[in-house]
Amino acid sequence: MFRLDELVARLGGEVSGDPAVLVRRVATLDQAEEGDLAFLANRKYLSRLQGSGASAIIVAPDARALLNGRSGIVTHDPYLYFARVVQLFNPPPPPRAGIHLLAAVASPLPPSVEVGAGASIEEDVEIGEDVVVGPGCHIGRGARIGRGTRLAARVTIQHGCVLGEDCIIHSGVVVGSDGFGFAREKDGRWVKIPQVGRVVIGNEVEIGANTTIDRGALDDTSIGDGCKLDNQIQIAHNVRIGENTAIAGCVGIAGSTVIGARCMIGGQAGIIGHLSICDDVVVSAGTLVSKSITRPGVYTASLPLQPHAEWVRNFAHLRHLDALVGRVRALENQ
Repeated sequence: MFRLDELVARLGGEVSGDPAVLVRRVATLDQAEEGDLAFLANRKYLSRLQGSGASAIIVAPDARALLNGRSGIVTHDPYLYFARVVQLFNPPPPPRAGIHLLAAVASPLPPSVEVGAGASIEEDVEIGEDVVVGPGCHIGRGARIGRGTRLAARVTIQHGCVLGEDCIIHSGVVVGSDGFGFAREKDGRWVKIPQVGRVVIGNEVEIGANTTIDRGALDDTSIGDGCKLDNQIQIAHNVRIGENTAIAGCVGIAGSTVIGARCMIGGQAGIIGHLSICDDVVVSAGTLVSKSITRPGVYTASLPLQPHAEWVRNFAHLRHLDALVGRVRALENQ
């Protein structure tokens, strides 16, 4: 448990009300009870503030008066502050140093590393201090994993790939599988192109469950420091992603695309190959990116939901749009 003044001493902000109020966890305004710290990050939830059972509430400076005598913490970004408090209340468990009897390890490891049951680590692997290798993981020959990185159960890091420090890799992730590279014979048969590059992942990267990142064909596929990738994302060979970019679930990125720093890609977006997206771009959910983006901003190319019959009628009009434009031009010329 923490007093409000202890939280402010650690994380900044300003106490409003009683600094000695004790809180034990963070909860939503609706679910908070005595001893909980709630947060108000969006004014559309103002109606829930007065009825909340929280002992204290995190608010922005312009919402201080809404506390109405209740204790709280005033900060310019309540949602970010909430995230910091949750981290403080829920630190990751320290590695349980040691190699499980059912693990197969062919490389020397620092004594602080935890290796779970059924994990396999091939030869010439370099692993830093305090790394966690979960049950059933596989780390291929020549791979490198930086200090403090945590692999959940059944993660696969293929040969030669590099993970930086303090990464979090969730279950089912595959890093370094072959990219989709083939040449075609005249008779239609496909000839596989060996994929000889690596995947290089920076520091403090988080990769969600069942995401796959293909190794480069010749050069490396690279993920910059601080990137956050959701579940079930496909990143193809030779893609390069800049630092602190966030990508939501079910996104597909085709080969040799370059994405800049601090971008945000919405869920189920698709990005075709050999494009370039500059820094500070937001791509809305469901958008198909079919050309390069050279200016920061928000980009959307998806239709809003509508009843099927209405969609059929509208699409029928779209099919004749070119002819309609020609008729309008003819009328204007007259």
